Amino acid sequence: MNILALETSAKAASCALLSDGVLVAEFFTNAGLTHSETIMQMVENMMDCAKRDLRSIDVFAAATGPGSFTGLRIGISAVKGMSLALDKPCCPVSTLEALSFNIAAFNGVAVPLMDARREQVYTALFRNDDGAVTRLSDDGAVSIDEVCEMLKDFKEPVMLVGDGAMLYHAELSGKLQNVRLAPKALLHQRAASVAYLAQKELERGRGTFATDDLAPVYLRLSQAERELLKKQTID
Repeated sequence: MNILALETSAKAASCALLSDGVLVAEFFTNAGLTHSETIMQMVENMMDCAKRDLRSIDVFAAATGPGSFTGLRIGISAVKGMSLALDKPCCPVSTLEALSFNIAAFNGVAVPLMDARREQVYTALFRNDDGAVTRLSDDGAVSIDEVCEMLKDFKEPVMLVGDGAMLYHAELSGKLQNVRLAPKALLHQRAASVAYLAQKELERGRGTFATDDLAPVYLRLSQAERELLKKQTID
């Protein structure tokens, strides 16, 4: 089983190739360029370096959100284009669940935090236990005070991961004694984690979508939609 995964939900972008459970290649960039400039070039370079052809891919996987509205659209559109051209299925993966998989070796509560702006973060809670990741809550957009409320009754170690973790680690560790920050090398979204979670979904007999069914999960309205709704309300 060959899986090609894309991760474009935040500033960093990456692509990964997984073959029968082995990570063959992963390209990652956090250079501040737009994903439309980089992602397909990264895929081409990665496949060239791995001496593989896109026609060998069995499933295309994508991080479907939450995250950057534009970033998600670029990554999902790229996956749709490749899967449609090659008549192959897609597999959606939660950005937050993939972040928690970055630290699957950590035993405790994994808390992926992505900066959602407007004093909110995208988050969900997961329990990591010897490489197994179990979801404890749904993905949501909440305030950091709500994150504290979600975590206040946990006595086990809590690890924060994601760009929001860097922003709010000091505040959360000041309020909760059992909070730590993930190692720097694991903080960002990675396509390899998306690929591994896609493989797990496929092994369970679920997770594949027709190309037309693959869609981003935004959790809230975009700024343009909010402004339009506000204008309609005023009018």
